[in-house]
Amino acid sequence: MTVTATDSVDHADPSADEATGVAVARGSALWVLIAGVVGLAAALTLTVEKIELLIDPDYIPSCSINPVLSCGSVMITPQASLFGFPNPLIGIVSFTVVVVTGVLALAKVSLPRWYWAGLAVATLLGTVFVHWLIFQSLYRIGALCPYCMVVWAVTIPLLVVATSVAVQAQRSGNAAVRLIYTWRWSLVTLWFTGVLLLILERFWNYWSTLI
Repeated sequence: MTVTATDSVDHADPSADEATGVAVARGSALWVLIAGVVGLAAALTLTVEKIELLIDPDYIPSCSINPVLSCGSVMITPQASLFGFPNPLIGIVSFTVVVVTGVLALAKVSLPRWYWAGLAVATLLGTVFVHWLIFQSLYRIGALCPYCMVVWAVTIPLLVVATSVAVQAQRSGNAAVRLIYTWRWSLVTLWFTGVLLLILERFWNYWSTLI
């Protein structure tokens, strides 16, 4: 049995087997592909910039724009290599998987529900990591990495889409899931607004000098 992820409430059978292939709506598949491509591009760029910095300690990364928007200030911190290697390497691997998933979804390849559930869980872990990095950037490092912020910006929508696909069959049967699904993009908007307000508040002394 094949079910389709759409932006409206599906009439899928909640008892569908976890191994059943899920045909994803074109809009959702496109979201996944775009998130993967943008995230992968940012991770690759960060990796190249990190290599340049290792070769030449005096190298100024292209994303070091001012005292606040400064990749260089972030790259030299321990937080930038939390697991003993540059964080962007995690992004390269992760977003490559996302790109492949997006391509397969656009090609109408029905991946198992467990695969989408796994992608949603992995993205959730990535989201937790992203929020840790946001906290570190704002309140420990005191600088923002523009390319890192690109990764932040695509991770949350990716989590929403992957989760929506994974739970599509349960939406009509679970009131809590259905409510979250209905307001998913409003929650994303609130997330972006919250992060923006935190950035404005944290660096207001600098932003105010630009007005």
